[in-house]
Amino acid sequence: MTKLPRPARTTLAPALSLGLALALTPALPATAAPAPTAARGTVIAQLEDALSTLLTEDERRAGYTPDKFRHWNAGTDRTDGCDTRREVLIAEAVEAPTVGARCAIKGGKWVSYYDNQTVNGTDGLVVDHVVPLAEAWGSGASSWTSARREAYANDQGVPTTLTVVTARTVREKAARDVADWLPLAGDKYCRYIGEWVSTKHRWNLSVDKDELEALKLFADNACEQTVVIYTPAPA
Repeated sequence: MTKLPRPARTTLAPALSLGLALALTPALPATAAPAPTAARGTVIAQLEDALSTLLTEDERRAGYTPDKFRHWNAGTDRTDGCDTRREVLIAEAVEAPTVGARCAIKGGKWVSYYDNQTVNGTDGLVVDHVVPLAEAWGSGASSWTSARREAYANDQGVPTTLTVVTARTVREKAARDVADWLPLAGDKYCRYIGEWVSTKHRWNLSVDKDELEALKLFADNACEQTVVIYTPAPA
């Protein structure tokens, strides 16, 4: 079974303020995702520059339901019997699981970058949309065709749209944006910020005022060296 290579992956607790998060975060260089070679059409920009080209609009989530985004579909390999979720689990394992008939996954090891937890076996793991489906809907996806929303929900074209993390952190995150939630693992704030902005650009999604202000705070402080790398999604 041939799988697309994906880099290995890892909340600002609701009670923490953004200012406290910034105070606790070291100013370390970070990238949205490793990119040894840039694919044709790929954009590489400092976080501050990437923010300056985002479309700013009020968010409108009215009418959103999860079934507006068909997932999980048959994935990138239509012959392997694995849906997108299982393909991502297999690709992001730091120790490969056993894959049986009908893509039954046993064993394996993963690292949830949201909370730096190492997990053996798939119990307690979720394949998360870094930019939640509800957030995408309110930021422009409500006007997309159903086919484009399906493409977004199952996007394996880059390693930044989907990630394997603990179910606990996804419950805490819910559908909140970066103004209200960041990973509990403070050393991963800049990675998450970079991947968030990368996904917004890849899918031409807007940001609202509060979201942009939060992103700018990080760009001006702890994440000033973060590099955003994205390739526009196919039309």
